Amino acid sequence: MPGTVAIDPHVPSSGPGLRSGARLVICAAVPWYLCLWWGTSTAPVPAALPAVLILREDVYAAPRLARERLLGVFVGVLLSTLLLDRLPSSSLTFLAVLVCGCAGMYLLGRPGSPNQQVLITALMIYATALPGYPLARLAETLAGIAVVVLLGPLLWPPDPYRSAAAGLDAYRDEVWRLLDGVAGRLAHGGPPTDPALPEGERLWSRPQACRAAFDRAVRRRRTRTPPAGLDGRLSLAVRSAVTLQCFTQELRERARGLGPSPGPDPALRDIAPLVRATALAVDAALRGDEFAAELDRARGLDLAHRSTHPTRHDAVLRAGLHLTHEALSDHLATRR
Repeated sequence: MPGTVAIDPHVPSSGPGLRSGARLVICAAVPWYLCLWWGTSTAPVPAALPAVLILREDVYAAPRLARERLLGVFVGVLLSTLLLDRLPSSSLTFLAVLVCGCAGMYLLGRPGSPNQQVLITALMIYATALPGYPLARLAETLAGIAVVVLLGPLLWPPDPYRSAAAGLDAYRDEVWRLLDGVAGRLAHGGPPTDPALPEGERLWSRPQACRAAFDRAVRRRRTRTPPAGLDGRLSLAVRSAVTLQCFTQELRERARGLGPSPGPDPALRDIAPLVRATALAVDAALRGDEFAAELDRARGLDLAHRSTHPTRHDAVLRAGLHLTHEALSDHLATRR
């Protein structure tokens, strides 16, 4: 496999995990002991939960997650308190809390991501019939959220540029394995696709995530400048993800159309060198190396395949690779 993106040697591979773990421990311990000092309860678990449930590798997403959690806790406290004040404790009351909590969970959530804190808080307050518990849970949650939002980004903040570069390297590696495996199977007359390879949405959505991390860093106007050429390589990755996804999807459609055919499709067999040449060009471009020679070779193989297999269906098969060559050509022009 071609080379990988170099990573700074002074940062150990286990560093991000250790930093995330230490950040979580501190952001959970600080509000716990603050609430013990304030005397909200003898076991202020809600104060520690925001660190567990909100903190992610992207600590800058904590404010949005914190707002969602605080809103869910507040609505859950309000629902359960109002229902318990108006209804006696019974199975009917539990059913009312459950139904209202579910309704609030979906009304306050995002598409595909309900705000579960509404229902959890409502049920916890219903189960803990102690005077002052609803207010204590709200205060402890607020303390935990405040610590996570204010202190979390200050503790070993992640480098978005480095995260984007690492994600780009992972995408490049998986694309190389995918295309190299496709070319090898086609050259030997095997099936065009292999379900074991990462050909799903996870692979093709990775460049967009890297691009988003990079753009967030740019918007925050960080003093550290991004690595040279990273912006252009991310743009190429986003564009190539679309074109290569079209190619692999067409391969799957062609594989379904073959059915119990007695022999390999000549167009599929002859496209193997073109796939491998395109993979080499994409890999070199995403690494930031020179790739003009690989691109010229891939274009020559594209023309040769077009001459040998001129039908419309074969043109559709080549379309994703041809568009990838166009993206590489535009990227090459911006580098000069």
